[in-house]
Amino acid sequence: MDRIRIQGGLPLKGRIPISGAKNAVLPLMAASLLTQETLLLDNVPDLADIATLSTLLAQHGVEIQSTPGNGLSGGRLALTAREIANTTAPYDLVRKMRASVLVLGPLVARFGKARVSLPGGCAIGTRPVDLHLKGLEALGAHIELDAGYIEASAPRGLKGAEIIFPQVSVGATENILMAATLAKGESLLVNAAREPEVADLARCLVGMGAGIEGIGTGTLRVQGVDELYGTSHRVVPDRIEIGTYAMAVAITGGEAELVGARFDLIGAVATLLGEAGVAVWATEDGLGVARGNGRLIGVDVMTEPFPGFPTDLQAQIMTLMSVAEGASMITETIFENRFMHVPELGRMGANINVHGASAMVRGVGALKGAQVMATDLRASVSLVLAGLAAAGETIVNRVYHLDRGYERLEAKLAACGARIERVRNP
Repeated sequence: MDRIRIQGGLPLKGRIPISGAKNAVLPLMAASLLTQETLLLDNVPDLADIATLSTLLAQHGVEIQSTPGNGLSGGRLALTAREIANTTAPYDLVRKMRASVLVLGPLVARFGKARVSLPGGCAIGTRPVDLHLKGLEALGAHIELDAGYIEASAPRGLKGAEIIFPQVSVGATENILMAATLAKGESLLVNAAREPEVADLARCLVGMGAGIEGIGTGTLRVQGVDELYGTSHRVVPDRIEIGTYAMAVAITGGEAELVGARFDLIGAVATLLGEAGVAVWATEDGLGVARGNGRLIGVDVMTEPFPGFPTDLQAQIMTLMSVAEGASMITETIFENRFMHVPELGRMGANINVHGASAMVRGVGALKGAQVMATDLRASVSLVLAGLAAAGETIVNRVYHLDRGYERLEAKLAACGARIERVRNP
């Protein structure tokens, strides 16, 4: 199993290209099931999760052509769902990645049936799919659960409806939005997720011929159409990658330009970083990041749905606060079990105490390199950030998590002066 070795203590300086958003690409790929024409996606990162969903779509019968990127710009995917071989998403594929459930809405909407494995739990919580199922039922689909599979049918097609989400859910919003584009009549999605990845999907669907109003707001009005068409779409930059690299620059006391980054994607993050003593400014090609003079300042953080502070940056900001002056309270409101990185940071000298859904972080003068174990995607990158700032050598084990969500992480950091390498086991 691969490991990452880091010799810490060097400031990051240079330019870091920002990849396309993984969490935007996955629903966009599922949207290819809504049309028999070709959907072209540009700025697609080379990640394990995208390969997993490609395998799932291919077994449905989607033809996929992939063109790699050049390091500064992502690759291209051409997806054509002209003839679908089957409408079953099997357990062996769905269990590898929860986003696989996003094929459910498109399959039911276009083909009138779908059989999709329940995704089960994951390291950071259960994340049930009940909101997906209730939304499809409101659109007229018949839902049954049988032997670990979701059996959905709508032989006469879906019908528009008003769907009020009892809580904000990105995945449910995306699934129901895709299904509603081919439903008869008008659908109203209330308390819909406002994340940039949802808006990116909506803009792509409009390019395919869908009628959607309210993009970027909590209320989406969808006028169903008889069919959708192919289009070309460039994937939005990855806001989690932007925030992660901004914090990497800050924790090392460096200065770098994040090429392709946008302020509108990280408003809450930039505000908090500013309060912590990290400058973020617009440049011609993206955003500049630098830490001010002196130590970082502790700030309190609460994760919230967009436009609040994202849960996917909670582990990274905790690492940053572990070397800040004073104390910080970090509260997780989105997922349970998302403090599994705390014991590993403790091995490196961080002073963190967890109380339920909150963690009290008391800044220390410096972290020390150690052997640590990654537990999930965002926790693993937080340990890389800790290693960049720590004195001595850090070894991060189980880094396959990183390959799910960060494209060319070691190369991007090494190009800015980090001493970091992947150690491949024989």
